[in-house]
Amino acid sequence: MEKRVAIIGAGISGLLACKYILKIGYNPVVYEADDGIGGVWRHTIESTKLQNPKQAYQFSDFPWDSSVKEDCPSSQQVLDYLNSYAQHFSIVPYIRFNSKVIDIDYVGESDEEMKSWELWNGDGTPFGSKGKWHITVEDTKNFSTEVHKAEFVILCIGKYSGFPNIPEFPLGKGPENFKGKVMHSMDYSSLDNDVAADLIKNKSVTVIGSGKSALDIAAECANANGVTHPCTIIRRNAHWFLQDFNIWSISLGYFYFNRFAELLVHKPRENSILFLLATLLSPLRWGISKLVETYLKWKLPLKEYGLVPNHSFLQEISACQIGVLPEYFFDKVEEGSIVIKKSQSFSFCNEGLIIDGDAKPIKTDLVIFATGYKGDQKLRNIFKSPVFQNYISRSERSSVPLYRKIIHPRIPQLAIIGYAESISNIVSDEMRCQWLSHFLDENIELPSIKEMEKDVKLSEENMKQYAGKFYWRSCIVSCGIWYNDQLCKDMKCNPRRKKNHFAELFEPYGPTDYTGSEDQGEQACEAND
Repeated sequence: MEKRVAIIGAGISGLLACKYILKIGYNPVVYEADDGIGGVWRHTIESTKLQNPKQAYQFSDFPWDSSVKEDCPSSQQVLDYLNSYAQHFSIVPYIRFNSKVIDIDYVGESDEEMKSWELWNGDGTPFGSKGKWHITVEDTKNFSTEVHKAEFVILCIGKYSGFPNIPEFPLGKGPENFKGKVMHSMDYSSLDNDVAADLIKNKSVTVIGSGKSALDIAAECANANGVTHPCTIIRRNAHWFLQDFNIWSISLGYFYFNRFAELLVHKPRENSILFLLATLLSPLRWGISKLVETYLKWKLPLKEYGLVPNHSFLQEISACQIGVLPEYFFDKVEEGSIVIKKSQSFSFCNEGLIIDGDAKPIKTDLVIFATGYKGDQKLRNIFKSPVFQNYISRSERSSVPLYRKIIHPRIPQLAIIGYAESISNIVSDEMRCQWLSHFLDENIELPSIKEMEKDVKLSEENMKQYAGKFYWRSCIVSCGIWYNDQLCKDMKCNPRRKKNHFAELFEPYGPTDYTGSEDQGEQACEAND
């Protein structure tokens, strides 16, 4: 009997998973809660644009249409691109839209039996166990539920939707005291553009947060209302933001996204030569970070508005925290249509918000929390088993432990794609889906559970070394090429993708460098057979 593969989510990672699973002969079912593909790209504010240059954010075998002239396309153009990809590779017929997965439950193996395993899934293979996943699916139109079964589940649910992170307040200090409206950026982004425009028009809006979404929403409010109704940003921390991906007219890729840049950082399980080299070159690593910081402080009025972060650019980029400023952001701050205030805490009153150090409240009509998401909680809650829930979320400040950023050592017949971040998630997700297709085709052998857990721990320690206080984020920017090398070696394809040694060392890596890596792996496996 054909093994059933279920994919949950039809965002970028879900589309990629479906495409590569189809390629090895399976007929997957993709469950998508929305009525269309795209994931978070279906729910963005009108002004959202791609942060990366489009050449760095594309599928390896499907370039952007020549009609897209912008270097950083709009959210609608990105959504059109994803739809074109799904149509081109005939993915859409395998998607069940309006199908929300409530939970998944692994049935057929006891917890005691699974805890005794030395190899993942009992024998290290994708279908070695007699267990099956029971997937409870709700029809979002009529709210009926059905339970479907699958031998393997691929979770592609993302971490930036579904579970908003909303601050907690002492009794009597929360939104219940406020006469205006309070919402999370998730809810604001989900509104139709016309509805969102009406909501903020001629309103005093206060945005809570200091990340990319906070700045984007503030800029949208400033565009709508100008100095007549300034938008206030209340931030606790400052972050490094770029105007674009160039530093003194040199692409950031030459500083951080080539093999030479990765020689400057330690990597898990590196040999003694690479360890010594990274140690000796650490002053250069520090110098590059300081060079970028100096440029940003010269180019942007960070000191003037108290926005110089107290952490390094290296920590920021190592944690995938880097963002690109909205257009003319500081022009809006200078003219007064955006007001930035720093406060470690705040509370609600009838007229608005009270922050540290201010005697008078900030009068406002609308408060928007741009305070991020609880991605781990979202992932945790999809499991029915409390044991699996605990495997996913060990503590509030820990990342989900995934071997190769794909496989949880203790959860059988399941893969997670799209949880770990990179500077271009579309590239890293595609590599992971290629790896997963090789694994499901039984062309990759997993190490023991203990070895996988050791590998995960080494990766976490490496993250702590460079990401500082952001250590708990799952990110592979500082050694992204090295990470892809491991996947390529597992797939038995050549990890060296450039034309010559000089280019291999100094040219930034991008999506097209990995074109054909899947086919190389298939050819190698056929040769071994």
